Amino acid sequence: MKGVILAGGKGTRMLPLTKVTNKHLLPIYNEPMIYYPIRTLAAAGIKDILIIVGGESIGDFLRLLGSGEDFGVNLTYRCQEGAEGIPVALALAREFADGSKVMVVLGDNVMEESLKEDAVKFEKDSSHGAHLFLKEVHDPQRYGVVELKGDKIVAIHEKPANPPSSLCVTGVYMFDSTVFGVIPALKPSKRGEVEIVDVVTHYLSSGRLSWSMLKGYWTDAGTLESWFEANAIVRENSLKNKK
Repeated sequence: MKGVILAGGKGTRMLPLTKVTNKHLLPIYNEPMIYYPIRTLAAAGIKDILIIVGGESIGDFLRLLGSGEDFGVNLTYRCQEGAEGIPVALALAREFADGSKVMVVLGDNVMEESLKEDAVKFEKDSSHGAHLFLKEVHDPQRYGVVELKGDKIVAIHEKPANPPSSLCVTGVYMFDSTVFGVIPALKPSKRGEVEIVDVVTHYLSSGRLSWSMLKGYWTDAGTLESWFEANAIVRENSLKNKK
């Protein structure tokens, strides 16, 4: 399995902090945000990782991360022009994936749990084409939210005003190679972007979607409030581990 980190976009929800730098280069406690998704993939046993970034900041990522040797991984970079949605950015990884399954991590996701067990299981699984990682949150209206019937996902709602559950779809996904055939057929939503929920719904409709719950802490750092929360969580756990 290969890894893909999506670290493009403008970070407009975090202005003015992102006026002169990419959001994913901002600190989470004592390290740049981009370190966290790299470590998530490395801990899952994934060594070949593509980072998709905005063209204007790719030099900053190269200076910070280089080849990935410091993390024990091999990093490749690709430029993303514009912001047309997560699937459009993911489509840039088709050549890099080269028929392999991929674990995709949004660059602002910070988590504690190792995903190695799930990655190994999905790598061997031929019955499912996509896998979601879910987490219970206090503000599900900010996210894609799953509707469950028993232990089966029956629907996914994007940023619903009245969420059917408190289980959000985190920014970590696993897909088989068929995802690169699904994306071109998708149409932009009312927001003018192609939505990742439409990709996932394709697998849900065909009965090829699996899921698991994340343990430990998880947060995205895509807004000023969630960025502040991520800093506090990581700091608290870092200090706790030093005792």
